[in-house]
Amino acid sequence: MDISEKRYRSLSAYLKERFGEKVFKVSLNAGFTCPNIDGTKGRGGCTFCSPLGSGDFAGNKKDDLYTQFHNIKDMMHKKWPKAKYIAYFQAFTNTYAPLEELKEMYEKFVDYDPNIVAISIATRPDCLPDDVVEYLGELNTRIPLIVELGLQTMHEETANRVNRGHDYETFVEGVEKLRSKNIETVVHIINGLPGETPEMMLETAKAIAQLDVQGIKIHMLHVIKHTYMGFQYKKNPFPLLTLEEYVDIVIRQLEVLPPDMVIHRLTGDAVREHLIAPQWTLKKWVTLNTIDHELKRRNTYQGRLYKG
Repeated sequence: MDISEKRYRSLSAYLKERFGEKVFKVSLNAGFTCPNIDGTKGRGGCTFCSPLGSGDFAGNKKDDLYTQFHNIKDMMHKKWPKAKYIAYFQAFTNTYAPLEELKEMYEKFVDYDPNIVAISIATRPDCLPDDVVEYLGELNTRIPLIVELGLQTMHEETANRVNRGHDYETFVEGVEKLRSKNIETVVHIINGLPGETPEMMLETAKAIAQLDVQGIKIHMLHVIKHTYMGFQYKKNPFPLLTLEEYVDIVIRQLEVLPPDMVIHRLTGDAVREHLIAPQWTLKKWVTLNTIDHELKRRNTYQGRLYKG
């Protein structure tokens, strides 16, 4: 692994290596909901999830998908004038609809723009029925497909505490379904969930390292207004990780992950006006630079302690 610049396999480098130039995501809101919100699996959703279903930076669902796509693409092009893009179905659960409805959404972007190099779909592992997986496998033969699954933690007690609505076994089954169709799979985890110790967070990373997973998004817990967790925190504040604690955990997680796993994120974003805590997460580049600095100071890197 070349660690001359980043000591982990960054998404930016991976996409440039795969597609030959800069690639950015165009985040879309297709108007889906979630079985953990509408009563199928539960009510209220995951306690940490924002009212926009973790799609706070996606397009406006009042606009059609093409309008959203062009608005966000044009905005992103101001930063990267020459780049290709991924159509990213981000908000809520993007396989939670009848198959024909899903086809109508995804097919819009297969041949729409030659600069769309892939489609990315964020969903839950309990929303991958066989007919949808079969279709996604076929779609993956026509355009590169990436499916993101929310795990957050492997620990059932934490999952119950945050009302995740599915168990770890369901997550593993979801990964296996996607990989049976050779679909690139990315996992989300959150550090700092209530009641979790650093060792528990490390155990989640170690568990993911043993699965057939191609990418990971590592997030710091954001306590957001208008969420059940936000209400809990205001009523009875629970400990949150400091920047230093978060950086230490992330580095320990990187060390146990496979060296070829793509690191899609090392921290998340929150809307400033909606964030209750921790405020240090608003300084995203400080967090990323601190991780880079500490990796060099410790002379360590992604995969150093990986045991395949």
